[in-house]
Amino acid sequence: MKGAAAAEGASYRNLLAWQRRAALSRSAAVTRSRRWFWRVAERYRHSLQLRVVSATLILSAVVVTGLGYILMQHLVAGIYANMQQTSLSIANAGLNTAQTSGPLDGPRNSSTRGVMWSLAESLKSTGGTPYAIDVAPLPKFQGAPIYSTGDAIDFYGSKAKIPVALTNDVVAEWNKGAAAERPWREWTSMAMASGPRPVPGLLIGVPFGSGFALYYFFPLAAAEQTVASIQQSLLVAGIVVVFLLAAIAWLVTRWVVIPVRMAAQGARRLSAGELNLRMEVRGSDELAALATSFNDMAASLQEKLAELEDLSQVQRQFVSDVSHELRTPLTTIRIASDVLYGSREDMGQAAARSAELMQGQLERFESLLTDLLEISRYDANAATLDAEPVDLCGIVLQSADVAQQLAERRGTKIEFRVPAEPCIAEIDRRRVERILRNLLLNAVEHGEDKDTVVTVGMDSATVAVSVRDFGVGLRPGEEQLVFDRFWRADPARARTSGGTGLGLAIALEDARLHGGWLEAWGERGHGSVFRLTLPRTVGGDLHGSPLPLSPLPLSAGDDGIDTAQLAALSEPGLAGGDPLAGGLHQPVVTDLMVTTEPMVAMDPLMATESGATDPVVTEPAVTELTVTLPPLADAALANTGAADAVAAGPAGPGPDGRARRADSQPAASEVAASG
Repeated sequence: MKGAAAAEGASYRNLLAWQRRAALSRSAAVTRSRRWFWRVAERYRHSLQLRVVSATLILSAVVVTGLGYILMQHLVAGIYANMQQTSLSIANAGLNTAQTSGPLDGPRNSSTRGVMWSLAESLKSTGGTPYAIDVAPLPKFQGAPIYSTGDAIDFYGSKAKIPVALTNDVVAEWNKGAAAERPWREWTSMAMASGPRPVPGLLIGVPFGSGFALYYFFPLAAAEQTVASIQQSLLVAGIVVVFLLAAIAWLVTRWVVIPVRMAAQGARRLSAGELNLRMEVRGSDELAALATSFNDMAASLQEKLAELEDLSQVQRQFVSDVSHELRTPLTTIRIASDVLYGSREDMGQAAARSAELMQGQLERFESLLTDLLEISRYDANAATLDAEPVDLCGIVLQSADVAQQLAERRGTKIEFRVPAEPCIAEIDRRRVERILRNLLLNAVEHGEDKDTVVTVGMDSATVAVSVRDFGVGLRPGEEQLVFDRFWRADPARARTSGGTGLGLAIALEDARLHGGWLEAWGERGHGSVFRLTLPRTVGGDLHGSPLPLSPLPLSAGDDGIDTAQLAALSEPGLAGGDPLAGGLHQPVVTDLMVTTEPMVAMDPLMATESGATDPVVTEPAVTELTVTLPPLADAALANTGAADAVAAGPAGPGPDGRARRADSQPAASEVAASG
């Protein structure tokens, strides 16, 4: 019993394995079919020549099929009409012979049967048109003294099975009298001497003499062979004509498509910078006109680009020269301004205020000159990257000095959300600090006195920083305009931070120099997000960003986040702790929490296979630090404690059940209590 059960189990497993293999085989076949179909569809969509040839093939096939059908109908009708005419001629000739034979015109007797047989023998087919013949008395005369239903030759069996309808027609015709004798026709199938199987043909019956009928059956075998031969010939000729038309269409479209392809390739190479490229002009037709127009366009474009390049070179040189030349008088003015600013307490109120205004505008003038020099380096392709492995989290915290002062004056704060582990990447510290400083200043200035949220994310290939404000936001289409030089969303808006209008343009160039992205998102009345994405190694490729560009809505209860934590994540400024009392103003680690915003990662293998460039959103169980900068007093943010504030150890649950750092870093409330 055990052996039988084991054998049955093995058989069942083999059956399941076979079914799985069959299902996989069918799935693979379907997948191959779909791939082949999509490849053909893609080829059809991108090839004008293939579309023209396909259309020509289909249309010519339809036309040839229609013409072939009409021609075939005409030929078949002619063949059958000719056969019918020939059959009637033979039947009329037989009728004349039967009428002139004489013996069947008199009274019927015992010798009448022999006379019918002799007549049938004399009228049978002797070559040429094949047919079968039957000489028979009419039904009412088939009894005494003849006792015969007729004599048939070349029919299957000894008697011909004449259809009743045709027999009735022949009887009716005989009843009209001898003057009304004429043949009756019917298309039917009858068995001939060659076999019992009925064959289609034409049956002709005609009465004669004193109650006799003559029946001829002409088979259609020869006519059907002729029709089949004609059909085959027309089919072959139609297929040949269709493919010849397709070949002609392919040749004709090739003559047209090749110059168009050459023009398209030339346009691509021209857009790639090969301004000396020209097309060969042959003849004087429309294609030659296309080549001539392309060459004229290329020459005009080359001339205009040369003029623009010369003008751009002059402008870059002018900006560089002016910037350098202004530094000497600006230095003198700066020294004089410092002297006046230092002695403003000894001046009158108006003079002291003038000294303060001059000092502030000189600082802005120096920043503008510095930015102009930096822009001129990018325009001249002279900017270089001094990359080194750096913790991006520390740079983010250290870049908030000026922005924190502006936020303090506005009564707001900057909230940081950084990962628990260091974000090490090969970057140029100076340029990344400049990018983040510009983003933070813009976020605070345009934040409508609301807090700013800075988030840091990373994956195996990239690091990213997003700066979120809850201010006026951006109108549709302004996501690209914000990076233009000297662009302002509202020209009437005052610059409280004294910006030059070149900050985001320089930041974009700094990001591109790293091989990264600087992107913007905004919605009117809902704030904006600026996201910086950089490769972790110099020269690395970007396939996505670990942070989403547009903010994702949060809902209470997701992943164990309570309402208080949700408020801390969703609303700016609610996740901070109490500032440290006294000492240097360091970033304060307020808590280690679980964010409900999904962290985004791009698997390079997945991106390579699918061709996708959008990030892949993973599960939201990502541990991060929420860091809030306390208000500044006098000095800028100190750099000494930033690295320690960002450094992370293994995560573990805290005493309150939430995730905490494993090195038991105290929360802000604990620090405040101990301080």
